[in-house]
Amino acid sequence: MNTIHYRLDTPVQTLVLRIRNQGMAEAIYWGSNLPEDEDLGMLSSAHDIDLGGGMLDATVPLSICPEASAPFPGQAGLSLSGEAGVLQPTFRFESADDNDGLTLRFSDETLGLAYTAHFKAVGDVIVASSEVRSQTPVCCHWLAAPVLPGAQSSEKITDWHGTWLREFHRQETPWSHGIRMREARTGRSGHEHPPMAMIPLRGATRTAGEVHALQLAWSGGHRFVAEQLPDGRRQLQMGRAWDADGRGTRFSSSDLVMAVSTEGEAGIARSFQRYIRDQVVVWPDPARSRPVHYNCWEAIYFDHSLEGLSEIAERAARLGAERFVLDDGWFGKRDDDTSSLGDWTIDRRKWPDGLTPLIDKVHGEGMSFGLWVEPEMVNLDSDLYRSHPDWLLGPKDQLTGRFQHLLDLSRPEVRDYLFDALDAILRAHDIDYLKWDHNRLLPLVDAAQTDGVYALLDRLRAAHPTVEIESCASGGGRIDIGILARTHRVWLSDSNDAIERLRMQHEAALLLPPAVTGSHVGPRKSHSSGRILPMSFRAWVAAQRHMGFEMDPRELDEEESEILTRVTRWWKQTRDWRMAGDTIPLDSDDEAVISELQIAADRSRFVVFAGRHASSVQSLPLAQKLAALDPNARYRLHLVNPEDRPPQSRGHVALVTGDVTMSGAALMTHGINLPLSWPATMWVVEGERIA
Repeated sequence: MNTIHYRLDTPVQTLVLRIRNQGMAEAIYWGSNLPEDEDLGMLSSAHDIDLGGGMLDATVPLSICPEASAPFPGQAGLSLSGEAGVLQPTFRFESADDNDGLTLRFSDETLGLAYTAHFKAVGDVIVASSEVRSQTPVCCHWLAAPVLPGAQSSEKITDWHGTWLREFHRQETPWSHGIRMREARTGRSGHEHPPMAMIPLRGATRTAGEVHALQLAWSGGHRFVAEQLPDGRRQLQMGRAWDADGRGTRFSSSDLVMAVSTEGEAGIARSFQRYIRDQVVVWPDPARSRPVHYNCWEAIYFDHSLEGLSEIAERAARLGAERFVLDDGWFGKRDDDTSSLGDWTIDRRKWPDGLTPLIDKVHGEGMSFGLWVEPEMVNLDSDLYRSHPDWLLGPKDQLTGRFQHLLDLSRPEVRDYLFDALDAILRAHDIDYLKWDHNRLLPLVDAAQTDGVYALLDRLRAAHPTVEIESCASGGGRIDIGILARTHRVWLSDSNDAIERLRMQHEAALLLPPAVTGSHVGPRKSHSSGRILPMSFRAWVAAQRHMGFEMDPRELDEEESEILTRVTRWWKQTRDWRMAGDTIPLDSDDEAVISELQIAADRSRFVVFAGRHASSVQSLPLAQKLAALDPNARYRLHLVNPEDRPPQSRGHVALVTGDVTMSGAALMTHGINLPLSWPATMWVVEGERIA
């Protein structure tokens, strides 16, 4: 039997592929590292499964592209149709090269089809993708990225769901016979189904055990399939949404990013965070510290005036802001959200002398200037629509969202218009930042629209390489590796409620580094929930990520201003090592506490955030166990904010009376006792390695 083996390794995972008798490749191993001298021939032989009664006379391989022609007893990895109907290719191995990762090529000469799989180890992750080419136009209904085996010792599938203001909610589904399928068909990666899934093996926790994870680098909607076949095998498929690509001769699955951890979810977080921060995001100035934001949206909405915004800029700068972002309402005749999208010219009613006087004021206060745009959208009440009604994506009588439609970005003339408009604004003004919004769902699933957005962003970035761009889509509606390859920050949610943010940020840390995750201190009374929360809690929650303010600073009293200024000063003092380090989700024995550890790249220091979002079921606080420390090292711990201790806290707590020195082993097995706390309290503990 003719058998070829290929192996890819990262510091934390191994993938072994097998090709038998010139057939389609199959992944015979995906998991934690194998020894360098592992006998792949023996591994391959041990991978073969016995046959039983009532079955076919051979086991059809669970290949990286399961073929319906095989016959494979589960979901096929490719679905095509041509003029004569459904196509069922049988691919044969053609060639391989390992010049840049591993590329495997297969073909079906009878149908005129070619299938190519790419694999590359990048840092701790493996990036895989598939591509199909046809000699004649065909319809591609589904193309999975290279299909992977699901671990037999896993009991559940972990993924996330959400809505506007309530993103990144975890859900866990037990494995069962048949298909667990999730699909985002809104034309963007979506609040509803972020393109990520984890497969924890039995017994895995936040900080211990083996976990496998997948993330798709695509912004236009995706499909995820976890299937347990009738024979007991399991497969994992992820790719673009069904029928997103339509008719053509070349199709791609987009990149599938694969991570494996033997340190629980913490290892997955570390791998994905490092990959996005260090390999995906192209920083205009990598040496620049992440600037403290101020965004004026929840202060003024559409009510713009130079006088009011100048006063706000002065106060924001005194609080510690380093970038001032002018949000919606500066263009066209934009007094509400019913008009002017598409008319990217300055509203001279509000800004008779243009934006330059405000920009000069902002610069005079020591801040850079950013601007809100929503280029992909158009209102019917706009000069652009009146001039080009044919530029809409989908029919005119479609159901609107926020009174707006989408422009068809698959059309080069539409992209040219938008590039020219944005390019003119950026050339005429000293702007270092664009908040790029996307406030409605697509009327249809269309990969060409996402490709058009990518092309526009790529062109704009090439013309203005020093400008940072934030991806916002009604908050967290478009957060994925595909958009982050072209932007530098994501807006996690339109909710600035710190209780909601605490949970969302904790879950999103499994795929997002803090350096790209925007988090703002909102108004005293939250505009999304109506909750009134202490300034200390609001400020410390924002300080966990890329910190900013989004309130009217004129509402702050003296105490609130002092607290926010102090936390912002701390953020600036620690941001460089924290943004360059790892954020580790911690296990908490108290379900009312959400905790994490941010540790420097050289492991010399860390900070623990332990946020209480509700009352505990027990009367005393439970010890907080740490992770990712050297068990043999000694660490000095310091409580940063003892002033947040409530009056009911009246016992002896070592951290309140002074610094504590403990071994890494003690901190990870016993933990550290924190003071009693009220709901909406965040304890912040700094740690320093001293021996």
